Amino acid sequence: MSGLYKIYGRRLENEIKNGDIPNHVALILDGNRRWAKRHLSIPEKGHKKGADAVENLLDWCKELDIRIITLYALSAENLERDDEELEYLYDLIRKRLEKLLDDPRIHKDRMRVKGIGRIELLPESIKKVLEQLDDATRNYDSHFLNIALAYGGQNELVDAVKKIGTKIKEGSLDVDEINKKEIESNLYTSHLPQSSPDMVLRTSGEKRLSGFLMWQSAYSELIFMDIFWPEFRKIDLMRAVRTYQERKRRLGK
Repeated sequence: MSGLYKIYGRRLENEIKNGDIPNHVALILDGNRRWAKRHLSIPEKGHKKGADAVENLLDWCKELDIRIITLYALSAENLERDDEELEYLYDLIRKRLEKLLDDPRIHKDRMRVKGIGRIELLPESIKKVLEQLDDATRNYDSHFLNIALAYGGQNELVDAVKKIGTKIKEGSLDVDEINKKEIESNLYTSHLPQSSPDMVLRTSGEKRLSGFLMWQSAYSELIFMDIFWPEFRKIDLMRAVRTYQERKRRLGK
């Protein structure tokens, strides 16, 4: 890292810390396979380097005082990928979740870690570690890390409707009682103190949400960056936060 880069990084960090830091940041971790292709490597190498970037992200968010992180790590559509690549992804996810379980940062920072999505579609080995993480961090409420796995935004809404329908069928909820609060209490993010992200960031240059947090992101600031996820650096996160700070949030008002 050059001296000028370090100076610029420190200046940028001081600049954004004097502004409004987003409390909840959601990230679509896109571009692992394209990064590998650009570097004439196999997709697995891109996924591994992308997983390394996630570990660094936890430190960067702590340094910037971002309390809630939601990561789009594996979509429901990803489950239809080639069996060999999918098995590698499952193994990588399991190993990184196990590493997270023993990560002292999680307990020191009192970070609640939870998997969101149709977790039941994942291998038993992954479900087991997610359950252990949930049990170990259930009472933590200083920071939150949500890992979207086998996730689909439309699936989330379907599942919420089913939960509400069940309540009506059982007689514990009246149709007239269905409101915004009731819907939010049945989403995957209902455990969060703030389910709506202030900022949704997608890497790789793609300019769409791909169904990510469809309900929750209604008023989120959307930021798209022309960088593949494995290349993501702290300075890129800080640039995204600066862009967020430069926008005037009206929240529909």
